[in-house]
Amino acid sequence: MAEKRNKEYEKLKSDLAAGTPGGIYIFYGEETYLREHYLRELQKAVVPPAVEAFNLHRFSGKTSIYEIAEAVEAMPMMSERTLVLVTDLDLYKMNEDQRGRFIELVEDHPPYCCLVFVYDLIDYKPNKTYKKLYAAIEKNVREVRFDIQERSALMGWIARRFRAVGKEIDARTAEHLIFTCGALMTGLVPEIEKIGAYARGKSVTVQDIDAVAEPILDAVVFDMTNAITRGDYDRASELLGQLFKKQEEPIKLLAVIGKELRRIYTARIALDEGRDRLWLMELWKMRSDYPARLAMDAARKVTREWCCESVRLCGEIDVRMKSEKGFDSEGELKLFLMRLAQGVRK
Repeated sequence: MAEKRNKEYEKLKSDLAAGTPGGIYIFYGEETYLREHYLRELQKAVVPPAVEAFNLHRFSGKTSIYEIAEAVEAMPMMSERTLVLVTDLDLYKMNEDQRGRFIELVEDHPPYCCLVFVYDLIDYKPNKTYKKLYAAIEKNVREVRFDIQERSALMGWIARRFRAVGKEIDARTAEHLIFTCGALMTGLVPEIEKIGAYARGKSVTVQDIDAVAEPILDAVVFDMTNAITRGDYDRASELLGQLFKKQEEPIKLLAVIGKELRRIYTARIALDEGRDRLWLMELWKMRSDYPARLAMDAARKVTREWCCESVRLCGEIDVRMKSEKGFDSEGELKLFLMRLAQGVRK
């Protein structure tokens, strides 16, 4: 499945480069920056700006397939092709009549129209239960998923974005940016602009990133657990308080904390058994060795017994949080962190 998605993405790029975009697409996936980029490129390739008013048709998910079909079958005016964009129409939740009309439309699609179903606020979830619909999409529609970019491509893009604002960034600092702000281009764009405006030197530093970037939840939780492994409960409590102020749900926080504790535990196992960070990267499906190095560094500060106990306590609180009425989730999380920090000091 992943290989097919990659092929469709590469085929879209090559078709646009050649000026020969296809007939029907489904655009979906978490990397909205890329999705919007290729929508713009597709629009430029299919509908010249001078005739957009006649040949570009937009619909929301509340539109019936019959209205969409009418637009698809309408002949282009003063242009060779038309473009029909449909946002957030759940194809697998249409009624039987609409499913039938959709199947007719994609199986006898006019060559002058490019039809694109865009998934933005809802997820695209193919459902093989609807065999005819699923088969029609498989045969006639190009499903292009926009995923987080491969590391080398993302690093190159980050460097280009910084150069555009007159700054340079080395690979190690770019890795810190990704770790802090996530790997989605959509989220990185505003952070790069902030950091570029803040940085005083020609080259961006880790300190520049830490000063102004908005960290993702995983990065904050890493800083919290890292403080714990140093026995610094005050810093861990401060970070937890910041997350509570942002109204992060305790159950969600516990899940992320638990994941980080398990990662440190496996890093401790790696150290004890003479394994390197490549083993840890493979185990956790890490895309770079940066988080692996950080996990190994954190694991060096704690014992295997501490790791085991921390994971056990995390599981115990998880059960209580989900089952006990009136459970003080915020208070218990603070107490949990305190117990972990005290365990490190022993």
